[in-house]
Amino acid sequence: MDKARALVLEKPRTLSLRTYELPEIHDDDALLRIEACGLCGTDHEQYTGAIPSGFEFVPGHESVGILEEIGPNAAKNWGVGQGDRVAVEVFQSCHQCPNCTSGNYRQCSSHGIGDMYGFIPVSKEPSLWGGYASHQYLSPDSIVHKVPDGLDPVVATLFNPLGAGIRWGSTIPQVAPGEIVVILGPGIRGICAVVAAKLAGASFIAITGKGPRDKSRLDTASRFGADLAIDIDEIDPDKALTSACGTLADVVVNVTAKAPSAIGQAIKLVRPGGRIVMAGTSGSPETPGLWPDLIVYKEITIFGALGVDSVSYRKALEILADQSFPFQELDRKTAQLESAGNLILEMAGETGSTPPIHGVLLP
Repeated sequence: MDKARALVLEKPRTLSLRTYELPEIHDDDALLRIEACGLCGTDHEQYTGAIPSGFEFVPGHESVGILEEIGPNAAKNWGVGQGDRVAVEVFQSCHQCPNCTSGNYRQCSSHGIGDMYGFIPVSKEPSLWGGYASHQYLSPDSIVHKVPDGLDPVVATLFNPLGAGIRWGSTIPQVAPGEIVVILGPGIRGICAVVAAKLAGASFIAITGKGPRDKSRLDTASRFGADLAIDIDEIDPDKALTSACGTLADVVVNVTAKAPSAIGQAIKLVRPGGRIVMAGTSGSPETPGLWPDLIVYKEITIFGALGVDSVSYRKALEILADQSFPFQELDRKTAQLESAGNLILEMAGETGSTPPIHGVLLP
């Protein structure tokens, strides 16, 4: 194939299938032949315009595929070679600025949140910066991880949400054995945070959802290790938690989307001296139900969490390959590029059907 096929988001709700010349690869970069690209909440927020761009781009930031071509320096620096199956991190790193050298490369001064894969204008050569395509260009500042042998590429796309679950649900709050953890939000990242807390040795894990749409997700979370699934439409979560285990949570992890009341709920659920991780974005400056004085009275520690790090991604791939949790059996739907819009709208809950927990594009 001498050309790549890629879906370009021209404006909200308008994807067009285009062809691009395959870029010439030099010493420090590579070309990925995409096998699968996972979908997350950011994808449908980009598609619907909830996250505006003002430019055309190829979406997709959970890419797994085969290195079709790679320069010798890139192969040495990344520890991979031509023909290897790899997972691509969403953030790039210059490896030189203070943030990168300290390990906080998500805030890279040369890249950062404004230069993530899946959100780069097609006007920037060679245009193939996202996973909704047959091929993705990997710049010299890319970070990739070799996918373990035998791991299906569709399941491997979970490296991103599972990596997030590990960082948000275990590493950042430093969950210790015997602690009580509550996860707000039963989407794929919430379920992955349950896995992370379980592996960290939490003695009790609760997860919250809301209404009929979340029922199957709460049921799934129980299969992945949650001890208590709470529908907040039916019962107040702090009452449900104290009824089940007699105390409030040591750690609360918020991965909800567009739920501005979640911060208030998290503060109510956490014990004095406890920790809260804020990883979900509310999309609103309003915070219904928030009583800031409780932060003072309880001496709560609150962490903000943006993205994932390489340590968490590597651990995620190990867990997926180990098959200790039933990730292969997740409620999942796949789609070709031509029908990507339909799957994205289904993931966004706009089709009237219950969205799958895991959506994947197959170029």
